[in-house]
Amino acid sequence: MIVGLDVGTSKITCVVGEKSVDGVMEVVGVGTHAAKGMKRGVVINIESTVQSIQRAVEEAELMAGCNIHSVYVSVAGSHIRSQNSHGIVAVKDGEVQVEDIERVIDAAQAVPISSDQRLLHVLPQEFNIDSQEGIRDPLGMSGVRLEANVHLISGAANAVMNVEKCIRRCGLEVDGVILSQLASSQVCLSEDEKDLGVCLVDIGAGTSDIAVWLDGAMHHTAVVPVAGDQVTNDISMALRTPTLHAENIKIKYACAMSSLASADQRIEVPSVGDRKPRSISRHALAEVVEARYEEIYKMVLDELNRSGYAERIPAGIVITGGTSLMEGAEALAERIFDMPVRIASPHLSNGVAEMVDNPSYSTSVGLLEYAGAGVPVPDVAESFAQEKAPKKKFLPEVASGETKPAFSPAKAWHKVKDWFQSYI
Repeated sequence: MIVGLDVGTSKITCVVGEKSVDGVMEVVGVGTHAAKGMKRGVVINIESTVQSIQRAVEEAELMAGCNIHSVYVSVAGSHIRSQNSHGIVAVKDGEVQVEDIERVIDAAQAVPISSDQRLLHVLPQEFNIDSQEGIRDPLGMSGVRLEANVHLISGAANAVMNVEKCIRRCGLEVDGVILSQLASSQVCLSEDEKDLGVCLVDIGAGTSDIAVWLDGAMHHTAVVPVAGDQVTNDISMALRTPTLHAENIKIKYACAMSSLASADQRIEVPSVGDRKPRSISRHALAEVVEARYEEIYKMVLDELNRSGYAERIPAGIVITGGTSLMEGAEALAERIFDMPVRIASPHLSNGVAEMVDNPSYSTSVGLLEYAGAGVPVPDVAESFAQEKAPKKKFLPEVASGETKPAFSPAKAWHKVKDWFQSYI
């Protein structure tokens, strides 16, 4: 069993998955609960967050018919930082071994990171051997100089620790902390899109998370601190209605493009206090919503232009997350970005797949796929070692009554000498 826990701003989602014999992930349990104690992906009330996590986990346990002991958890928020780095080492024996890959990745991640930041992912982009570039797996290849380009992702140590603390107070262990948009990419992007160049925009309630993929690897990560909650606040302020009613109006009637909303359709808006409800047109509501969606998309476009990737994503934009479900969101995005846009959701064929076939479950299902595939880095060299390194040989135990071989100083000296020569 693999369990993914998406600790979002508006809701906590717990998804239980089981990998079949043929390697296909099957969702066997889903639990959701409103998030109380979260703001823009960061814990602001530990006790409320713990209760929300417990409710979501209990619901998933009931559906899956199992007890959950550990989870893979997502992390997001404006505290996320990323950068690309480069490392170079000399190949020891003329052929790239696991140790060489370990050393070059260590060299690439040896960059100054703020003391209040915690390194979350070291994602390899490509390896270079001498003058040969664009190598995905250098193990066993001949050369003298090995280089690695990696993408480093870090988050505020306190923010990550608070999420882990909430999970442990629920009696659960944390198997791994995974970046939200990295998990979503696992189920929302195709391999062709990743190779060609694509930008994933996961629009949640608190933040809009950006991930740019190029040549099959992640090259840029960013977070826009504007998302669905701001849309709800705009409706609440413009229509002078409580936030709870504004959220319901957004879900039922809102449209991201005013040109798609009818001016003849009327909406009843509850007022504050004992005042009588008022009536407005759906077109007027859409004008309020459209302005905020335009701001979100333009902030994403500004980030792409600033990073230099706006002209390097011919596969276009892939939008996911709960806020992407609104009518007109895709059409407005195509107008703003002036490139192909599609709305993505996790498509599964086994288990209770119909329950999670929704953009709002992209991160939680992506956690299962990412964990099921194996975290590539920083354990990339260890995974190579497990798969391809020769098995360790153990000396047979000496049975009772037998004489152990005598210690030989000459043999010991030769071993020490050989060990030193291997590093010269």
